[in-house]
Amino acid sequence: MIELDKLVNEKIKALVLDLRGNGGGVLDEATSIADEFLDGDKLITYTEGRQYPRKEYRCKRPGLFEKGKLLILCDEGTASASEVLIGALQDWDRATVIGRRSFGKGLVQEQYDLSDGSAVRLTIARYYTPLGRSIQRAYQAGQRAAYYGDINQRYTAGEMYSNQATVVDSSKVYNTRSGKKLYGGGGIYPDRIVPSDTTGYTKTTAKMTSTAFVYRFASKYYVQEQQALRQRYAQVDSFQRAFRLQANDWLKLEQFAQKDSISSTLNSSEKALVEQRIKAAIARQIWGDNGLFRVLNSQDKIMTEVEQLLR
Repeated sequence: MIELDKLVNEKIKALVLDLRGNGGGVLDEATSIADEFLDGDKLITYTEGRQYPRKEYRCKRPGLFEKGKLLILCDEGTASASEVLIGALQDWDRATVIGRRSFGKGLVQEQYDLSDGSAVRLTIARYYTPLGRSIQRAYQAGQRAAYYGDINQRYTAGEMYSNQATVVDSSKVYNTRSGKKLYGGGGIYPDRIVPSDTTGYTKTTAKMTSTAFVYRFASKYYVQEQQALRQRYAQVDSFQRAFRLQANDWLKLEQFAQKDSISSTLNSSEKALVEQRIKAAIARQIWGDNGLFRVLNSQDKIMTEVEQLLR
């Protein structure tokens, strides 16, 4: 919360919390963060199971940012404790959620250690949002493959490309105090949906961007060109606007790709994606994470939606 404290001291009026791809973590951390944005002793989440009594987690102290505008970003990679946090803030009309339906992981497990050093984890309860929405998506007996293939199914069914909510269970409707309709059935549904942008994503670009390839190439580029880069670009904004890979750079990229047995034949959309990732990795070398995200966010459709909302 040190960074949030700094921002509050700067008198910020709005805050964007990016939880895309955040697989969650410790529940106590999630409830502590929620406590910074909710006032009073509001309910954050509760757990309950067939043989497990209801246990509530509530706000305990005054928060750092209880009144300003709050936007939260989520997607299919947002899971577990992150969903607990988003669900609480959405149920209390505290935040506007933007992106795509979250993963849907809300099980409470208890571990039993065995004498041979192994352990067994038993599911004993589920996590619920303050309005009673179950975060966990359906898991029916005999459908294990369908459960673990849910994300692929979302792509196949077209959910990822639609700007309309694909409701899993339309019978589970919940209303917030402001009258906003929320849906249960697994995962957190955004208030504003932004479809997945797959422009430029192919097997070749996936190999380049999902491995260390981009970062290794960017590091090599930076070592060779760091003096010129620092002289030419004093600020990350000017770097974002003006930096482009030149013909000779693309030739080096091709040679670099061949060493990893990656095809270097790219169309214009693929080149745009790869160049942006390389540019972001170079910016990180110079300006740290601030540089990385300034470059990535400049071409991010969800961040474009955020900017429109903030205006």
